[in-house]
Amino acid sequence: MPLSDSQRAELDRLVRSNDVVLFMKGNRQFPQCGFSATVIGILDQLTSGYATVNILSDPAVRDGMKEFSSWPTFPQLYVKGSFVGGCDIVKEMHAAGELQKLLGVEDKPVAPPKVTITPAAAKAFQDAAPEDGSEVLRLAIDADFNCDLHFGPKEPGDIEVRAGGLALHVPRASAPRAQGISIDFIEGPGGAAFKIDNPNEPPRVRRLGPAMLKKMLDEGKVELFDVRPDKERAVASIAHAKSLDAESQRYLLGLAKDTPIAFHCHHGMRSRAAAEELLREGFTHVYNLEGGIEAWSRDVDPSVPRY
Repeated sequence: MPLSDSQRAELDRLVRSNDVVLFMKGNRQFPQCGFSATVIGILDQLTSGYATVNILSDPAVRDGMKEFSSWPTFPQLYVKGSFVGGCDIVKEMHAAGELQKLLGVEDKPVAPPKVTITPAAAKAFQDAAPEDGSEVLRLAIDADFNCDLHFGPKEPGDIEVRAGGLALHVPRASAPRAQGISIDFIEGPGGAAFKIDNPNEPPRVRRLGPAMLKKMLDEGKVELFDVRPDKERAVASIAHAKSLDAESQRYLLGLAKDTPIAFHCHHGMRSRAAAEELLREGFTHVYNLEGGIEAWSRDVDPSVPRY
């Protein structure tokens, strides 16, 4: 059904409730999908003055915003009441410096990072380079410090770095994360492969199987949080898991940064996004239940319903 005038007025009020509003899954502290977490990471680099709306907590907002913006997916970013786009558009605008201009953020010069490419890696790149010179060697590092090293076309805003006798193109947003990085080419059990050492990489989310989680819970060595909405928790839940509601979030953020924290959802994807956000809050022992409550029911407690 088309939006009523009152529904449209309420959504218009929400998009204008702050100069910058992000409609997302979860909230600023705990995004509940990887795309939302990516946009949060970008906005956090540029400004603290933005608001978020959790579309999972209000089906009317979730469904209404799809029609209001004529955009079928989330997150959705609005600046001064105007729709900007979703995750991919925000990433592209940030890389090109366009998002900074839109937000009125000073676009400071970015220093080229110092990069080391070993002779073995340089030779491997030279052997793999397109003969016609149509593509350049590119290194992109996202907010979670995942590296994408490939040959591709030049992109606006790239910073060119000379290393190992090669030209390496790094997106502006990746440059600070690439400072001091080392790229080697080594032989391993599975054959030759590139090895990237990044001194800037923060602690990673640790994978946790159901049996090990049970052991840690039985020994009182971990705090477990369920990132799913109440509707899913009503279908199936793990007895020791706390719902990640507002009260639990305050409790969680008040814990010591070295407290072992584990997250779970249905299959392990939404909980990974929450775990990665907690790392950005400075926590150092963060786990994700691989396979989610589905794996818990299968491997630990068959009495928990599967759905």
